[in-house]
Amino acid sequence: SPRLYLISLSGSLSVSLNSVSAAILDDPMECSRGERLAITLAKDSINRSSNRSTTGKLEVDIFELLRDSEYETGETMCQIMSKGVVAVLGPSASPASNSIISNICGEKEVPYVKVAPEDILKVQFPRFTTLDLRPTNTDISMAVAGLLTFFNSSTSCLICAQADCLLNLEVLLRQFLISKETLSVRMLDDSQDPTPLLKEIRDDKTATIIVDANATMSHVILERASELGMLSVYYTYILTSLEFSLLRLDDLADQRVNIVGFSVFNRTHPFFQDFVLSLNRSWQENCDHAPFAGTPLSSALLFDAVHTVVAAVQELNRSQNVGATQLSCKSSKIWEHGTSLMNYLRMVELEGLTGHIEFNSKGQRSNYVLRIMQNSRDGLRQIGQWHSEQGLSMERKLPSLNVTDTLFNTTLTITTILENPYVMLRANHQELEGNERYEGFCVDMLKELADILKFKYRIRLVGDGVYGVSGTNGTWTGMVGELISRKADLAVAALTITAEREKVIDFSKPFMTLGISIMYRVHIGRRPGYFSFLDPFSPGVWLFMLLAYLAVSCVLFLVARLTPYEWYNPHPCLKGCCSLLINQYSLGNSFWFPVGGFMQQGSTIAPRALSTRCVSGVWWAFTLIIISSYTANLAAFLTVQRMEVPIESVDDLADQTAIEYGTMHGGSTMTFFQNSRYQTYQRMWNYMYSKQPSVFVKSTEEGIARVLNSNYAYLLESTMNEYYRQRNCNLTQIGGLLDTKGYGIGMPLVIFGRIFIFG
Repeated sequence: SPRLYLISLSGSLSVSLNSVSAAILDDPMECSRGERLAITLAKDSINRSSNRSTTGKLEVDIFELLRDSEYETGETMCQIMSKGVVAVLGPSASPASNSIISNICGEKEVPYVKVAPEDILKVQFPRFTTLDLRPTNTDISMAVAGLLTFFNSSTSCLICAQADCLLNLEVLLRQFLISKETLSVRMLDDSQDPTPLLKEIRDDKTATIIVDANATMSHVILERASELGMLSVYYTYILTSLEFSLLRLDDLADQRVNIVGFSVFNRTHPFFQDFVLSLNRSWQENCDHAPFAGTPLSSALLFDAVHTVVAAVQELNRSQNVGATQLSCKSSKIWEHGTSLMNYLRMVELEGLTGHIEFNSKGQRSNYVLRIMQNSRDGLRQIGQWHSEQGLSMERKLPSLNVTDTLFNTTLTITTILENPYVMLRANHQELEGNERYEGFCVDMLKELADILKFKYRIRLVGDGVYGVSGTNGTWTGMVGELISRKADLAVAALTITAEREKVIDFSKPFMTLGISIMYRVHIGRRPGYFSFLDPFSPGVWLFMLLAYLAVSCVLFLVARLTPYEWYNPHPCLKGCCSLLINQYSLGNSFWFPVGGFMQQGSTIAPRALSTRCVSGVWWAFTLIIISSYTANLAAFLTVQRMEVPIESVDDLADQTAIEYGTMHGGSTMTFFQNSRYQTYQRMWNYMYSKQPSVFVKSTEEGIARVLNSNYAYLLESTMNEYYRQRNCNLTQIGGLLDTKGYGIGMPLVIFGRIFIFG
């Protein structure tokens, strides 16, 4: 009667129909991957089948085998061949044993159904007798490439746990070589600690991470990523392992992280639930705790392998009587039915625990589906599938892209900076804790967003106290740097949207439009003093007026002395005084007469001669003009305080050096002047950059204090300029706006919720 021998993950199993079967295992413990139980369940399922009642029962004998023991594998295979076999299955994790089994089966033309991954060394001409039940590395590479295209990942990183990673994903690497996308490859060292690699990935700002490792190492990598804060909504992990269901994802720090993997399990199979229950029952009875969180792939593959071979043997029996032949490793005799059985195996089509089972002409699995699984609060859920013939097909809208569900009841870290009136400390902030210590425009806006999107938040002041500028080595400081390093989820402050910042972080739509303006102090004239009446005329005018007064007095004295008409007898009627003549323009009266005219008060002295009258008229006309001008100017000086602004525009500011000017260090205004190509702004930046002592300030409050206390002009956003001018009448704005921009909420790149929250 025909016999069927199987070699499992832990060794070889031999199964026969209507006879005693043999099995070879290198892990006979019950607390294993359940391969022994899978063989038993498959045997019982076949024996219970009604159409098997006429062909006998399936029995299993087990032989123990050390993993990757080449010599022992050869001896055991020769022993099995001597009993007569119709097929060999397994092992699932012994590359060296697989190679020996494949060669021996190929020489004897005995079908060999593999359930193990592809070998490291590529066989140019694979044996005709070998069938691969597990999906090939080429299919996995194409599925990963399809996911990268779907997620629009232009920059990705591949973490390799084993040296054969590059060979396994050769097709994926070749696609990156011919495309514009970037893929960096990082290999785990002998310590198997992924922490250094993850830090490098975080510093490189790579958001898509491909992990090529088994389920155990994949879980270790995710744990280390959680410790580094890399399990968040900003990252996407694609695991190449087909045992994605074995990962314990319940203890992840952030359920919003997008972790995607593959599964071949057909959960709609009639026997799938019984298979899972039987495994769990076996683990409960024989183990302290369940060794796996889900169903191991190798046990399901062995279950399907048994049914596949039995189905092929049944079809072959309809055309010819199949009988096992005892073979010897020392002879060249082959099994006469091997080629026929291999042809029937390639024609098998059935639904198994691992989905649709069908093979192509090369003996590779075809026409099957890789299910795309994603973690969620309710466990794993299918978000799409990759078909070996049709390619990737994903759901139109991924559940993870629903922002309301993504942010619901999650706590976001908000980085901000103290800046009136956007974020301020309350007067009694020392008595308060947490978010209650802050108030301001941005705080109120953040509360509204939290109420709408149902998320929680924790406000934290930025460590270095700056908004964020780029360094010479490409690193960023301030709030921008914290968003890049994923130390914060949002930056809610008076953060200006600039082209340089948009290259490294994302922004919401502007919630306020503004521009750069110049703040300067109002010119304050000196207070009136005891000699303020002299202010209408300059000292030169007063000096020339004094000289004119002296000159007119002297000319009047001389003219009056020379003219005979100014000499007269004051008492012509008195006897003896007829010859007495006097002149009223003595030296004292000559100086007094102009004073009376200047004060517009007159005097008792009146000119008699034509010459003195002409001199007096000229002086009176001069004093009329002078007094009228003085009165007008004095009234203006006493009623109107004249404002003398030395600058009226940014060009005036750039063309002078008497007034110092600067801006906040590390702010967007500083970046604007630093990167500007406009000649005037370049000259201003060169001045500010080279000026000593520095004209840059650490805060707006420091800049305003410098404006009020020194000859300094401060460049800042127009909204802040307006806010502080309304609260201090000694401040004013010079000129108009230098540019136009806006304030926005900053967030790390690749955040899924941007278009929904602020779009």
